[in-house]
Amino acid sequence: MESDFDKNELDYVRQYEAAGYTEEFQIINEKLQNLETKRSYSPDEITTLIEHRNEGINNSSDVYLLYVVETNDGSKGTILASYGSDSNTSIHDFMEKVPETSIKESSKLRPEGK
Repeated sequence: MESDFDKNELDYVRQYEAAGYTEEFQIINEKLQNLETKRSYSPDEITTLIEHRNEGINNSSDVYLLYVVETNDGSKGTILASYGSDSNTSIHDFMEKVPETSIKESSKLRPEGK
């Protein structure tokens, strides 16, 4: 039987893609950019639905954060960030600027047991 400890970040990304969260994002010039459309968003133009924090499957010092987000124009997807001393802080810096009113826990999207 598979537990949540057996899952890695790609398993979660695939689950969210199956639920329609197919867009990929990255941070460019302090904005969240949709990699397909190249549209950029400021922190007040997105809603964070879920944040996963998990240790890497092969190395417990590999920690990542997976954000499930929606934009104000309807784009839905994920952004993956490493977490730790050697991580790129641009994603974390951006996500900290998302207004608290735009952070919503969506239990209907959350995988079972999480």
